[in-house]
Amino acid sequence: MAEKTIFEKIVSGELPSKKVLENEKFLAFYDIAPKAPVHILAIPKVCIKDFDCADSKLLGELCGFAQEVVKKVGLDKSGYRIITNIGVDGGQEVPHLHLHILGGAKLKFPSLA
Repeated sequence: MAEKTIFEKIVSGELPSKKVLENEKFLAFYDIAPKAPVHILAIPKVCIKDFDCADSKLLGELCGFAQEVVKKVGLDKSGYRIITNIGVDGGQEVPHLHLHILGGAKLKFPSLA
């Protein structure tokens, strides 16, 4: 049996997180190493390795969830950036699909997550 990812441990409650929003399919929580004043991760509760492994239905639902998150924290008024990293060369550190939602200041390019 493969070891759980850190995100699977957060979903199961084995590790704590500062939750922003949660529903039956997705969870959003603050990143522990923020790259912007507001840095939230939005993840599916089931482990899907990355963007390339997800189907379009799930990606659409995840994007809709991310829109709810940005409205909840007020980033929809000022602007924000969404990033997903795929693979080692793309900067992916956790093999579990996640969106980085960055905001809270005028972001410079690149503010890579």
